[in-house]
Amino acid sequence: MNKKTVIANWKLNGNRNQIINFINLLNRDSVKINKCLCKIIIAFPTLYLDLAQNMITNKNVFLAAQNVDIHLNGAFTGEVSINMLKDIGIGYVIIGHSERRIYHRESNNIIANKFKIIKDANLIPILCIGENKKGKKLQQTKDVCKKQLDMILQLCGPLAFQNTIIAYEPVWAIGSGKIPTLDIIQDTHAFIRTYIVNYSSISTEKISIHYGGSVNEINIEKILQQSDVDGVLVGNASLNYNQFIKIINIINMI
Repeated sequence: MNKKTVIANWKLNGNRNQIINFINLLNRDSVKINKCLCKIIIAFPTLYLDLAQNMITNKNVFLAAQNVDIHLNGAFTGEVSINMLKDIGIGYVIIGHSERRIYHRESNNIIANKFKIIKDANLIPILCIGENKKGKKLQQTKDVCKKQLDMILQLCGPLAFQNTIIAYEPVWAIGSGKIPTLDIIQDTHAFIRTYIVNYSSISTEKISIHYGGSVNEINIEKILQQSDVDGVLVGNASLNYNQFIKIINIINMI
């Protein structure tokens, strides 16, 4: 099987002791994790990324930031630039998450500019796309995803999604305990892959599409068995190490 990727998004959770304990457990299980059939990417809160980077010993564990500013430097109080993230060795950045789109009013244009900054710095974007509850009801899933992809294609060109992770996250599923049917997950992922291929010069196998939204140890096996699902973006289920390692173990048995 192709190596899957598990992205753990801690959001606004955790403290120094929790993160130290979590990483110590990761390091303890180093042999198991380094041999596993998935790549592990963890997005701790930005404040703790440097601490985590200096603690992690696993060759199969990488770090992501949960956000980045559109500016490289200047009078932008409270923001973090891509150069700062790169300076401490961060390789991935989550952008476009529905919580940023909703609570911080980030438009497709802002997200596209963040995407370009990440790519220009040779880091890897983890781009979240997906429909809200209204979009689901109106059967607009594919139209919403198309619009969110189009802005980036227009700004960054046909090779935009090379070395990129796209996470299909239906907004209505996040934190709800519910997921779309497996047929819908597969159909949406296949649509995204085909759409990108049709408007770019990237081969199908070079496009990485993940599912996110209430992923846990109960549903992950069936989700990852879908042919166009390359990995998962895990939220709440990644905060507890025992629950998280169960997810890793399940992937190794698929």
